Amino acid sequence: MDLAAVLPLAFVMVAGPQIISAIFFTTSEDWRGNSAAYVFGAFLSITAVVTVGYLLADGVENGGGDSGLSGVDWAILVLLLFAMVYVFRKREESEPPKWMGKLQAATPKLAFTLGFLLLGFFPSDIVTSLTVGGHLGDDGDPWWHILPFVFLTVLLLALPALMVVMLGQRAKTVLPKIRDWMNTNSWIVSEFVIVFFIVIILTG
Repeated sequence: MDLAAVLPLAFVMVAGPQIISAIFFTTSEDWRGNSAAYVFGAFLSITAVVTVGYLLADGVENGGGDSGLSGVDWAILVLLLFAMVYVFRKREESEPPKWMGKLQAATPKLAFTLGFLLLGFFPSDIVTSLTVGGHLGDDGDPWWHILPFVFLTVLLLALPALMVVMLGQRAKTVLPKIRDWMNTNSWIVSEFVIVFFIVIILTG
């Protein structure tokens, strides 16, 4: 149940500039190399940050108290509330940053660096990764339980490139529509996922 509860947070990880960058990379000259480097950089940073959260929580002994919530649970709730506020405040940024247009001329080195930094240290992502790792570590789950979350996040990031492989030229008309939808609506889905996870913690 713990593992199933954290998997929806993978959407929060990619909503916003993360998935939009992946879409831009599919229109670059070396789209295969750039997309692969971007996803690999993201894989490394997500795994590292989730592991940090896991180890921090796994090394803490917590008493539940009257509420039944551990100290790690309270810390996770604070992180989730921060994420909710951050996502809500960013909801009106419906246009991609201008620097994203330069990604079409990117190199695999730049793509790797962006994937590593964007998925590892973007405010909402670092909070989400620490939350997932902390929740699994606090519940005593084995470390490898973080991997389905990591792999699902990476799969979502790889979807634009996979769509190009499967759909070919049709992807050029589909991906811009997905990008526009993500710009407009992803914050709503992210808020629902965060609230869902808060409920899981409070009722778990």
